Amino acid sequence: MTTAPQVAGESPDARRREQRGWYWYDWANSAFPTTVLTVFLGPYLTDVAEAAAAGRPYVDVLGLDVRPSAYYTFVVGTAAVLQIILMPIAGALADHTGRKRELMGVFAYLGAAATVGFWFVTDGRYLLGGALFIVANVGFAAAAVVYNSFLPEIASPDERDGVSARGWGFGYLGGGLLLAIHLGLFLNAEALGMDGGTAARIALSSAGLWWGVFTIIPMLRLRNRRALRTEAESASQAVGRSFRQLGRTIVELRRYPLTLAFLVAYLIYNDGVQTVISFSATYADQELGLSDEVRIGAILMVQFVAFGGALLLGRLAAAYGAKRVILVALVAWTAVVAVAYFLPRGAALPFFALGFAIAIVMGGTQALSRSLFSHVIPKGKEAEYYSLYEISDKGSTFLGSYTIGLALQITDSYRTGILTLIVFFVVGGVLLAAINLPRAIRAAGNEVPARL
Repeated sequence: MTTAPQVAGESPDARRREQRGWYWYDWANSAFPTTVLTVFLGPYLTDVAEAAAAGRPYVDVLGLDVRPSAYYTFVVGTAAVLQIILMPIAGALADHTGRKRELMGVFAYLGAAATVGFWFVTDGRYLLGGALFIVANVGFAAAAVVYNSFLPEIASPDERDGVSARGWGFGYLGGGLLLAIHLGLFLNAEALGMDGGTAARIALSSAGLWWGVFTIIPMLRLRNRRALRTEAESASQAVGRSFRQLGRTIVELRRYPLTLAFLVAYLIYNDGVQTVISFSATYADQELGLSDEVRIGAILMVQFVAFGGALLLGRLAAAYGAKRVILVALVAWTAVVAVAYFLPRGAALPFFALGFAIAIVMGGTQALSRSLFSHVIPKGKEAEYYSLYEISDKGSTFLGSYTIGLALQITDSYRTGILTLIVFFVVGGVLLAAINLPRAIRAAGNEVPARL
């Protein structure tokens, strides 16, 4: 067995350089959740499906009758199911081949290429749009598994809340900057001689270009630290070993019941977070009847306020502990969803106010959860355990997506579906509150930080 050399006594400057390179992937991939997931794809793909329906109540999806309004929600749910299957494999491969950087690049560029392909989604090609989204979303999640697994290697236990929050905040700046460009494109589409659909396709495909170009920086800065397979082992043998290790990781979780409890709690409350993020633009468009300018402007505001929110919650975590801050944030999420249910059509100003409230807690909820989980992972199993974490992050979206999709299929109203999300925040928060985190950290063999 050969291992990549570990960096003993690594200098602070070298560690900070790698951290700065790590931040750039948040900047790069934030174009996907911001431009694609949150703003453009839901409304655009729904419009494409409705155009294909040509007045009929349903479109055909692999032999099933699906309402055009529900099509996007079911696509998101299907992508999440595939993520659940593939993300643990990505994590096991990363740990057992030791090629974290290369694997992250493969998944990132697969997702970026599929995102560029949204340019071709027009003229009723809703099935192509769904297929490209599934590929892009799976690539996004698999790359995030490997990316997150670098955090325990490039930051000490006491640094991780701050490093994670700065990465998330930097990502919001990147996503917000690109979205500002897209807002300018949308507002001037007619003057540029294009319709709204063409502007949307340009925005979607350019998000893939942004993702691919800025991924170059972390590819140059991040370093592999270990290889857990023999030099003679073939790629297929490494994959087989990764599958076996994945099974062992799932079985091993029984030795860490509190780590498992954290994953379950995170799966539930983060499902609510991801579903709100994914469907806020579609809700504003289809249920509230808000214009493209209002929707994009509100979400653009969210990106820049979220940068400050992530840093603010990171500072609050240093003073009061990450767990307490997350629990307060979940109360805020519950209030936001409850108020959103009662918004009347055309309520632009209240929509902006809710967006501001979401921005304060959104980045901090996710960043602090990511750093909190890093403390309850056994050493040497970072990518494997972060693959399970990503199931609770990106993969869990299928619960909320299918819930909203089912509500739409039955009632054709987003309000009924969005109200059910309150359950995710309340149940997840109660489970998180019940976890003894110091005991979970000690059980994983790690040092308990000063603040939790």
